[in-house]
Order: sequence, then structure tokens, then C-alpha cells
Amino acid sequence: MTTEVPSSSTERYRTVQESEEFGRLRHAVRSFVFPMTVAFFLWYALYVLLSAYARGFMSAKVVGNINVALIFGLLQFVSTFLIAWYYSRYAARKIDPLAEKIHGELSAGDTTDKKVED
Repeated sequence: MTTEVPSSSTERYRTVQESEEFGRLRHAVRSFVFPMTVAFFLWYALYVLLSAYARGFMSAKVVGNINVALIFGLLQFVSTFLIAWYYSRYAARKIDPLAEKIHGELSAGDTTDKKVED
């Protein structure tokens, strides 16, 4: 951050919240979370709607007793784990470095404040 960190913890956190780095952090989180949430919700809604209104399609046998509905249901779990895996990679690349930078600057402010108080 280019501005000095104020001494009061409330003021410091407000300054951080209003900083450009924190704005970039919020943007990085939101640019992943919102689209992925919408995509997963639409995928789940498709599964529910097909189960309710396309029973013939969902009950079609694929292999043995395995039908389309079972495959779609299992793919819900697969997509959940894939999203979690992808988020962990995304967070490590984009979110964590920004958060660590902000945390480091706040911690540096804490150290400076303790030295001033002593």
C-alpha cells in the first residue's frame, strides 16, 4: 500500500479495506466465486429439471442397470470435487499472494505500533 498505516486498529483495517490491493483481492475472489456458483447452480438445476420433466431420458439405460440419471447424479459429485480442486489452484495463484501481501503489510504495521508503544 502506498499510504501509511494509521495507529488505531480500526483505522488500519478500514485503510486496508479501502486500499487498491484489497480491491484487487476482492475482485480476484469474486471473479472466480460468482461465475462458478452460477455455473454449478445451472448444472444442478438441469439435473433436477431433467429428473422431474424428462423421466424417459433420465431412465434410459446406458449399461446394465446404470441409467442417465445415475450418471448425472455421480457427475454432480465429480463436478463438486473438480470445482474445489480448481479453486485451490486458483487461490494459490491469484488470491493467496495478494492476501499474504496485505497480511504482511498489516503485520509490519503491528510491529511498528508495538515499537512505538514500548
